[in-house]
Amino acid sequence: MALFIAYPPCSTCQKARRWLQDAGIAFEERNIKTQPPTAGELAQWKKISGLALKKFFNTSGMLYRSLGLKDKLPDMGEQEQLELLASDGMLVKRPIVIQGDTVLVGFKPQQWEALKK
Repeated sequence: MALFIAYPPCSTCQKARRWLQDAGIAFEERNIKTQPPTAGELAQWKKISGLALKKFFNTSGMLYRSLGLKDKLPDMGEQEQLELLASDGMLVKRPIVIQGDTVLVGFKPQQWEALKK
């Protein structure tokens, strides 16, 4: 079963949920605002996905902008960035889906096809 981490009011997350349902992929949904990923989970997902940690930041979010993270992140260490991400789910790019050794950040239907295998 996949873990689907989303923010329910987010239209992209709603599209992703529908995509998972239409694809017949069983998933457990977790609200990113009320249950944000822990620093440990984020570190594990970064390792599995091979993505740079900056890909996990919601760069279009209001909180990211209000904190001026565009300029601050380059000077922060990885552990500091992980703890910052874990401090508020609204800093994390969404949706995230985790299934076995697949971690996908953001909704790109062509990438999500890998979940059907």
